[in-house]
Amino acid sequence: MPIPDDLVLVGHVTGAYGIQGWVRIRPYSSDGDALLSAKTWWVDKPELHDVEMLQSKLHNDEVVARLMGVSGREAAEALKGATVQIRRSHFPALDNDEFYWVDLIGLAVVNERGEHLGVVGDLMDNGAHPILRVEQPVAEGEKPAPELLIPFVDQFVKTVDQAARLITVDWEADYS
Repeated sequence: MPIPDDLVLVGHVTGAYGIQGWVRIRPYSSDGDALLSAKTWWVDKPELHDVEMLQSKLHNDEVVARLMGVSGREAAEALKGATVQIRRSHFPALDNDEFYWVDLIGLAVVNERGEHLGVVGDLMDNGAHPILRVEQPVAEGEKPAPELLIPFVDQFVKTVDQAARLITVDWEADYS
Protein backbone atom coordinates (compact mmCIF):
# COMPACT_ATOMS: atom_id res chain seq x y z
CA MET A 1 0.00 0.00 0.00
CA PRO A 2 1.44 3.42 -0.90
CA ILE A 3 2.09 5.82 1.99
CA PRO A 4 -0.84 8.28 2.25
CA ASP A 5 -0.05 11.99 2.13
CA ASP A 6 -2.38 12.88 5.02
CA LEU A 7 -0.68 10.95 7.84
CA VAL A 8 -0.66 12.63 11.24
CA LEU A 9 1.58 11.62 14.12
CA VAL A 10 -0.77 10.66 16.97
CA GLY A 11 1.38 8.77 19.47
CA HIS A 12 4.22 6.38 20.18
CA VAL A 13 4.51 2.84 21.49
CA THR A 14 5.69 2.72 25.11
CA GLY A 15 5.90 -1.06 25.42
CA ALA A 16 3.96 -4.29 25.72
CA TYR A 17 0.68 -4.79 27.55
CA GLY A 18 0.24 -8.30 28.86
CA ILE A 19 1.64 -11.45 27.29
CA GLN A 20 -0.54 -11.81 24.17
CA GLY A 21 1.10 -9.14 22.01
CA TRP A 22 -0.92 -6.06 22.90
CA VAL A 23 0.99 -2.75 22.79
CA ARG A 24 0.72 0.40 24.92
CA ILE A 25 0.56 3.70 23.04
CA ARG A 26 1.01 7.16 24.55
CA PRO A 27 -1.40 9.36 22.56
CA TYR A 28 -0.37 12.92 21.74
CA SER A 29 -3.92 14.10 22.45
CA SER A 30 -5.78 14.15 25.73
CA ASP A 31 -8.30 11.46 24.79
CA GLY A 32 -6.84 9.14 22.16
CA ASP A 33 -10.04 9.21 20.08
CA ALA A 34 -8.17 9.17 16.76
CA LEU A 35 -6.26 6.05 17.78
CA LEU A 36 -9.40 4.33 18.99
CA SER A 37 -11.40 5.06 15.83
CA ALA A 38 -8.90 4.33 13.03
CA LYS A 39 -8.68 0.73 11.87
CA THR A 40 -5.40 1.18 9.99
CA TRP A 41 -2.33 2.59 11.70
CA TRP A 42 1.06 3.43 10.23
CA VAL A 43 3.98 2.34 12.41
CA ASP A 44 7.59 3.31 11.68
CA LYS A 45 9.38 0.25 13.04
CA PRO A 46 11.32 -1.29 11.39
CA GLU A 47 10.21 1.08 8.59
CA LEU A 48 6.97 2.96 7.95
CA HIS A 49 4.23 0.46 7.12
CA ASP A 50 0.50 0.00 7.60
CA VAL A 51 -0.88 -2.35 10.22
CA GLU A 52 -4.46 -3.31 10.95
CA MET A 53 -5.65 -2.42 14.44
CA LEU A 54 -7.80 -5.33 15.65
CA GLN A 55 -8.86 -4.08 19.10
CA SER A 56 -8.13 -1.04 21.23
CA LYS A 57 -9.23 0.52 24.48
CA LEU A 58 -8.23 3.24 26.91
CA HIS A 59 -6.14 2.12 29.87
CA ASN A 60 -5.25 4.90 32.32
CA ASP A 61 -3.60 7.63 30.21
CA GLU A 62 -2.65 5.31 27.35
CA VAL A 63 -4.31 3.34 24.59
CA VAL A 64 -3.71 -0.40 24.52
CA ALA A 65 -4.19 -2.24 21.26
CA ARG A 66 -3.90 -5.59 19.54
CA LEU A 67 -2.33 -5.26 16.11
CA MET A 68 -2.38 -7.69 13.19
CA GLY A 69 0.90 -9.62 13.02
CA VAL A 70 2.00 -8.80 16.56
CA SER A 71 1.73 -11.93 18.69
CA GLY A 72 3.41 -12.39 22.01
CA ARG A 73 5.07 -10.05 24.45
CA GLU A 74 8.45 -10.07 22.66
CA ALA A 75 6.90 -8.88 19.38
CA ALA A 76 5.07 -6.10 21.23
CA GLU A 77 8.23 -5.05 23.10
CA ALA A 78 10.10 -4.90 19.78
CA LEU A 79 7.78 -2.02 18.76
CA LYS A 80 8.74 0.09 21.80
CA GLY A 81 9.64 3.60 20.63
CA ALA A 82 7.84 3.29 17.29
CA THR A 83 5.71 6.24 16.28
CA VAL A 84 2.08 5.74 15.29
CA GLN A 85 0.43 7.76 12.54
CA ILE A 86 -3.06 7.64 11.12
CA ARG A 87 -4.70 9.27 8.14
CA ARG A 88 -6.25 12.66 8.89
CA SER A 89 -9.32 11.51 6.96
CA HIS A 90 -9.82 8.76 9.58
CA PHE A 91 -10.07 11.18 12.53
CA PRO A 92 -13.52 11.23 14.20
CA ALA A 93 -15.84 14.06 13.15
CA LEU A 94 -15.94 17.08 15.45
CA ASP A 95 -18.64 19.54 16.43
CA ASN A 96 -18.57 22.96 14.74
CA ASP A 97 -16.78 24.64 17.65
CA GLU A 98 -14.08 21.95 18.01
CA PHE A 99 -10.73 21.71 16.25
CA TYR A 100 -7.90 19.27 15.90
CA TRP A 101 -4.60 20.94 16.72
CA VAL A 102 -3.06 19.70 13.48
CA ASP A 103 -5.69 21.71 11.57
CA LEU A 104 -4.72 24.96 13.32
CA ILE A 105 -0.99 24.79 12.59
CA GLY A 106 -0.10 27.17 9.76
CA LEU A 107 -3.17 29.41 10.16
CA ALA A 108 -2.55 33.15 10.15
CA VAL A 109 -3.34 35.01 13.36
CA VAL A 110 -4.67 38.59 13.37
CA ASN A 111 -5.95 40.75 16.19
CA GLU A 112 -9.34 42.44 16.20
CA ARG A 113 -7.81 45.54 14.60
CA GLY A 114 -6.64 43.43 11.66
CA GLU A 115 -2.92 43.50 12.54
CA HIS A 116 -1.07 40.38 11.43
CA LEU A 117 0.50 38.79 14.53
CA GLY A 118 2.02 35.74 12.89
CA VAL A 119 1.30 32.12 12.09
CA VAL A 120 0.41 29.24 14.41
CA GLY A 121 3.60 27.19 14.62
CA ASP A 122 2.40 24.76 17.24
CA LEU A 123 0.11 24.33 20.23
CA MET A 124 0.82 23.17 23.74
CA ASP A 125 -1.29 22.19 26.70
CA ASN A 126 -0.59 23.82 30.04
CA GLY A 127 -3.04 21.58 31.89
CA ALA A 128 -5.82 24.16 32.09
CA HIS A 129 -6.22 24.84 28.35
CA PRO A 130 -4.35 24.74 25.04
CA ILE A 131 -2.02 27.59 24.10
CA LEU A 132 -1.38 28.82 20.57
CA ARG A 133 2.34 29.24 19.84
CA VAL A 134 2.35 32.05 17.29
CA GLU A 135 5.53 32.68 15.31
CA GLN A 136 5.81 36.41 14.63
CA PRO A 137 6.92 37.70 11.23
CA VAL A 138 10.61 38.58 10.91
CA ALA A 139 11.97 41.29 8.62
CA GLU A 140 15.00 40.34 6.56
CA GLY A 141 18.22 40.85 8.48
CA GLU A 142 16.49 41.05 11.88
CA LYS A 143 16.65 38.46 14.61
CA PRO A 144 13.49 36.44 15.21
CA ALA A 145 10.95 37.93 17.59
CA PRO A 146 9.88 35.79 20.53
CA GLU A 147 6.82 33.68 19.87
CA LEU A 148 3.45 34.84 21.17
CA LEU A 149 1.74 32.46 23.57
CA ILE A 150 -2.00 33.00 23.32
CA PRO A 151 -4.39 30.98 25.50
CA PHE A 152 -6.85 29.11 23.28
CA VAL A 153 -9.92 30.21 25.25
CA ASP A 154 -12.99 32.21 24.24
CA GLN A 155 -11.77 35.30 26.08
CA PHE A 156 -8.86 35.67 23.62
CA VAL A 157 -9.68 33.57 20.55
CA LYS A 158 -12.64 35.23 18.88
CA THR A 159 -12.98 33.29 15.60
CA VAL A 160 -11.36 30.39 13.82
CA ASP A 161 -12.04 30.34 10.09
CA GLN A 162 -10.38 27.23 8.72
CA ALA A 163 -11.61 27.91 5.19
CA ALA A 164 -9.93 31.35 5.20
CA ARG A 165 -6.97 29.91 7.21
CA LEU A 166 -7.38 32.72 9.75
CA ILE A 167 -7.69 33.02 13.53
CA THR A 168 -8.85 36.34 15.03
CA VAL A 169 -7.75 37.07 18.58
CA ASP A 170 -8.13 39.75 21.23
CA TRP A 171 -4.35 40.14 21.64
CA GLU A 172 -1.61 42.64 20.85
CA ALA A 173 1.85 42.03 19.41
CA ASP A 174 3.54 43.49 22.48
CA TYR A 175 1.78 41.23 25.02
CA SER A 176 4.23 38.86 26.63
